Amino acid sequence: MKERDLFTGPRIPSEKFKENKMRYMLPSILLGTAALFLLISIFFPYWQLTLLAPQYPGGLKVELYVNHVEGDVQEIDGLNHYIGMRPLEEAAPLERTLSIVLIVVIALLTLSAIYIHSPIALFLSIPAFGYPLIFLGDLYFWMWNFGTNLDPRAPLSSSVKPFVPPLLGEGKVGQFKTVASWDIGLYLSIIASILIVIGLYYHRKVYKPLMEAHMAQQEEQTN
Repeated sequence: MKERDLFTGPRIPSEKFKENKMRYMLPSILLGTAALFLLISIFFPYWQLTLLAPQYPGGLKVELYVNHVEGDVQEIDGLNHYIGMRPLEEAAPLERTLSIVLIVVIALLTLSAIYIHSPIALFLSIPAFGYPLIFLGDLYFWMWNFGTNLDPRAPLSSSVKPFVPPLLGEGKVGQFKTVASWDIGLYLSIIASILIVIGLYYHRKVYKPLMEAHMAQQEEQTN
């Protein structure tokens, strides 16, 4: 087998493709949809935090996108200033700068797996599969960093102990209650991960027999 064939895998015989088009198209459809969902997720918030307090009956809300924060940012930054927490915009500067480029690259890697009919497709899809966990892990790191490194010179620093808001669900900071929820962007990336798992399952089911048959044929020709 040529080195190129080892990387790209065997091509689909035209007669087999005509016999069962959907069987051979299904892995490509699943992986392509996963890449599309990941790209679409850029335009939606990934995470949402609502701050509830008596003086804010409607609550204060921020929505976290991959490259910026929207919502009641100034109001929450004003409250955080009194307890010694840094402004929200100072969190994850590198991640916010590179996020869109990285997501596009990850999506393109997943798309390229469509044209690879060998186990290499798995390695090309791993970044997209793990992306939701990477996002949540990075988010938790920055919340921990901000919540446990309060400025002791702040007016109310002594009244609030170091804290880490939850990634999901309710938390408490002094007299305030926080409610964290995942948003559509993160759910789209999670769906993309699920589609990748299913796509790789059918990818292996379709191309493993072709790979084995191709290798057997090569061995016969060599002998």
